[in-house]
Amino acid sequence: MATLNSAFLSLFLLVLSTPAAFSDDSSLNEKFYQCISNTSGVSIPFSDAFFTPKNNASAFTAVLESTAQNLRCLEPSVQKPMIIFTPLCEAHVQAAVVCAKQLGLELRLRSGGHDYEGVSYISEMESPFVIVDLARLREVEVDIEANTAWAQAGATVGEVYYRISEKSKVHGFPAGLCSSLGIGGHITGGAYGAMMRKYGLGADNVLDARIVDANGKILDRESMGEDLFWAIRGGGGGSFGIILSWKLRLVPVPETVTVFTVPKTLEQGATKILYKWQNIADKIDEDLFMRVELSVVKGGGGLANRTVQTAYNALFLGSADRLLKVMEQSFPELGLTKQDSIEMSWIESILYIAGYPTNTSPEVLLDGKSLFKNYFKAKSDFVTQPIPETGLKGLFKRLLSEDSPLMIWNPYGGMMANISESATPFPHRKGVIYKIQYLTLWETLDDDAAARHINWIRKLYRYMTPYVSSSPRQAYVNYRDLDLGSDKSGNATVMEASAWGEMYYKDNFHRLVQVKTKVDPDNFFRHEQSIPTLTATVISRGKRMIH
Repeated sequence: MATLNSAFLSLFLLVLSTPAAFSDDSSLNEKFYQCISNTSGVSIPFSDAFFTPKNNASAFTAVLESTAQNLRCLEPSVQKPMIIFTPLCEAHVQAAVVCAKQLGLELRLRSGGHDYEGVSYISEMESPFVIVDLARLREVEVDIEANTAWAQAGATVGEVYYRISEKSKVHGFPAGLCSSLGIGGHITGGAYGAMMRKYGLGADNVLDARIVDANGKILDRESMGEDLFWAIRGGGGGSFGIILSWKLRLVPVPETVTVFTVPKTLEQGATKILYKWQNIADKIDEDLFMRVELSVVKGGGGLANRTVQTAYNALFLGSADRLLKVMEQSFPELGLTKQDSIEMSWIESILYIAGYPTNTSPEVLLDGKSLFKNYFKAKSDFVTQPIPETGLKGLFKRLLSEDSPLMIWNPYGGMMANISESATPFPHRKGVIYKIQYLTLWETLDDDAAARHINWIRKLYRYMTPYVSSSPRQAYVNYRDLDLGSDKSGNATVMEASAWGEMYYKDNFHRLVQVKTKVDPDNFFRHEQSIPTLTATVISRGKRMIH
């Protein structure tokens, strides 16, 4: 992986010193393309890495939609990028920063696209913008003897898992449950997964990184310094630079793990079982990750013959026999049986948890395709005290009033409670029992339907206020939610941004502001919820500027 060389520096200085190098009548697209070629020193045919609505509309649309999950962000009314650039090497990424700054273009950085509000590939800001899509930078180098792997930002977590499993059946990495997540952006938000109660987050297991800063330089941990290295491991994507690759610490996994999914409806005592789960979820054996998925299914005889189902979906780092002993001791109410418990390899458990059909080959992880594309709105919460049964009944009533609701409760405790809130920007540690993800989904482009579903989830979020964390009410940055506050100029003041910043990062937000001010004082890397600088000030009529 090449470092910044003298040739690049020379070209960088040449471009900055010759702003008239491009003819006035050439298009902005052509200027950007020529600048990339000249600055990187790596020439490439336009059609190989640059996609515009005019040059090739079908290819542009295919690339734009390739990893986007939320179809709300692809609607015709949503502003589209001027150009999508898919770099083929690190020098191209450096050049993208240099050229965007020279031409006054806003950059959006995408390494996966799961981004719930689409800030990595859409923009509400006025200036023309470019997407730098890192999907073609996806090399994964695994060193089993050193217990490490280097993964480029465009690789999916599924690819990382597969490449590790190619080399060893007893090594893994504690990152996301959804295999199509781009590893680059995933870790910038923390990266929780099914082994976090044993080993912590993906961000807790990063040893080094390579990042392009606001000056177009490539930095590693030593050259970026510990403050920036701290900030990028959980401080959210799109604020500090462009992640090129992560150096990951591999963790041991058993040759045999056990998975299960046990559903319980309201008629099967779901309320009391879920209340008990809340009391043991963070205290049970740290080898067990047992999440709960709440949905509405047919049956029960309630509203239109529908009922709430709670499905307990789990990974246990050990044998079925030991799992059954753990469950009998801590959670007999679920009634887990030997028949429910499926033993398999760790890589097979990745497919199981991600929702692939039984007997799917692990090679499917190399496809990098998401199984989930919908119109949806999402929110998040953290719970520090069990919700009483009366609260659960009120929640279930509200779920039954919606067409396709989904909630996922992810347990904390274990290693998550043993890591300091300030060790990384991700602060949701000791005292958290579980995290809630709320989703409402719909299938068609319909403004009235969208408004109805979004209104429903906002009302549900308000209902949950007494039952979740407070002062601040916490939220997970990788489930980004623009309802919490946003700024369409990307230049929010610290006071304005603290509305959502303290929800995502608690007290760590203020340290993130200090790092941002130091490494990107001109606020080049920005979006609707990017970390602000200390120098952002509000001037007349709500306009903002940087002094």
